[in-house]
Amino acid sequence: MENILENLNKEQKEAVETVKGPLLILAGAGSGKTKVLTTRIAYLIQNNYARARDILAVTFTNKAAREMKERLGSILGENTVKYMWVGTFHGICGRILRENIENYSFQSGKKLDR
Repeated sequence: MENILENLNKEQKEAVETVKGPLLILAGAGSGKTKVLTTRIAYLIQNNYARARDILAVTFTNKAAREMKERLGSILGENTVKYMWVGTFHGICGRILRENIENYSFQSGKKLDR
């Protein structure tokens, strides 16, 4: 297994290794936020702090979501990443609706379909 921490600076490594409680990362453009987030997710899974199906990673753009999935896939493998919820707010909400559409209906009783 590759050492996923070797290419991180001190602050990035600290963020990745913080596993208890919430974590807020404030950083400017090009500072490695996506790298830290993907590495932290991989770290949590590799060290059994979380399971792939416990991961929800919300990004602002489809491009960022694709990039995160690709990075995670190269570290953890595509078979692991397919169980994660990585996407945009709209994409994740759409997935929730598609997977649970039979549970929703209008006040009139009319059911929704896919």
